[in-house]
Amino acid sequence: MKPKIVVSSLDMDRLEALLDALPAAQAQAQQALFEELSRAEVVEPEDMPPDIVTMNSRVRFVIDNAAEEFDLSLAYPKDMDGSADKLSIMTPVGNALLGLKVGDSIEWHRPDGATFEVAVRAIEWQPERAGELHR
Repeated sequence: MKPKIVVSSLDMDRLEALLDALPAAQAQAQQALFEELSRAEVVEPEDMPPDIVTMNSRVRFVIDNAAEEFDLSLAYPKDMDGSADKLSIMTPVGNALLGLKVGDSIEWHRPDGATFEVAVRAIEWQPERAGELHR
C-alpha cells in the first residue's frame, strides 16, 4: 500500500499542464506521474505541512536502504540544467518522492519493471516553508 501524499494546488496545476504537453514518447513517465497525482490530497500552498516533498524542495533520501544518501532538489524538466543537484519529476525517483513526508518510504517501479524503495530522510529546504508560495 502506498502512503498518502500531499501536493499543493500550485504544483498540481503546473504538473497537470506538464502532463498535457508531454510527447507520446514519454507515455510511460506520463502515466506514472498521472497515477501518483490522482491519489494526492491537494492543499493550498500556504497550508502545506513543512515536512512534505513539494516541487523545488531540496530533499535528503535513500534508495533501497543503501548507506549513500542523496540531497537533491525536485525539479520541473524545464529547470533541469545539467547540474548534479537536481532531480527531474519525470524520473521514477522524482515521481516517487513527490508528496511524501519525512519518514515515509514507498516502493516504486523502474521503467524495466524492477522495483526499488525510496525513503525520505529530511527536507533540507521547502519553498512553502520558506514563504515562497507562488514561485
